[in-house]
Amino acid sequence: MSTITLAIPSKGRLKEQTEAFFADCGLKLKQVGGERGYSAVLQGAPEVQVLLLSASEIAKGLLDGSLHLGITGEDLLREHADDFDKQVWLLRALGFGFADMVTAVPQSWVDVDTIEDLEDVGHAFRARHGRRMRVATKYLRSSRRFFAEKGLTQYRLIDSAGATEAAPASGTAELIVDITTTGATLKANNLKILNDGVMLKSQAQLSASLSADWDESSLQAIKRLLDILEARRVAHSMSVLTGGKSLAGEIQRFGESAEAVGDSLVIPKELANSAAISLTEEGFGPVAIGNPEFLFLQNNAVYREFSLAVSRTA
Repeated sequence: MSTITLAIPSKGRLKEQTEAFFADCGLKLKQVGGERGYSAVLQGAPEVQVLLLSASEIAKGLLDGSLHLGITGEDLLREHADDFDKQVWLLRALGFGFADMVTAVPQSWVDVDTIEDLEDVGHAFRARHGRRMRVATKYLRSSRRFFAEKGLTQYRLIDSAGATEAAPASGTAELIVDITTTGATLKANNLKILNDGVMLKSQAQLSASLSADWDESSLQAIKRLLDILEARRVAHSMSVLTGGKSLAGEIQRFGESAEAVGDSLVIPKELANSAAISLTEEGFGPVAIGNPEFLFLQNNAVYREFSLAVSRTA
């Protein structure tokens, strides 16, 4: 089996959270060359070659096909993509690295709460100053797409090299588009988010490149990895019921969400207590409830959808 390349964040909180995610799935990351090394081994998945890169390098590598897999923010993927749906496939939202991409204006603009208000102000601003309002941002493509969708025309984008949130106060821009997690930095700089100004609710994503070289061997490698990750995800939401008698014959009463494993039943956690009580009363007791660590299913929907996407872009 050939190897596939997986890039993860090289430092900071995202790196720590990524390591914790894989560890929870029984896959420990071991950095080659110590903390200063830029490659790693994913113990339990020898077919995966791990590289430690910056968030923007990961996004660009996924989009140009030099990486098979990567963990980075959705905001960077969408910003750098020429044709997002044909270049990258979002396999799984990871539940960390949350950030909103927002349009923010000075709090002193008391009559500006929406993009429509901003368009009206933009016309007045241009009539008064002879130029369009300046929008400072590092997200030029995303801003352009969002404003086009919203019908905003009276603006021009300024590439922000420094602290974007300081641009209005310094006089280099009238408003901004930036990433925020809590909004505290925006408030500290006397800025407010427009009511309809949230452009993207981003988080860290495990993503696959549709531009990479996917042959049969590399597809088998990603399937094996995704089988492990999905087995852990599914197990978190399920309980195992084991009775004094075989419970396998009772699977129908729990619908398509249930699985029979030997003489035991695997059902959604929220059904476990009531199911155990009912089965015990019906003579199947004693019934024990357990928590599976992994639940490998016959069909992996995440892999199936990805492989179909690869075949469409081949």
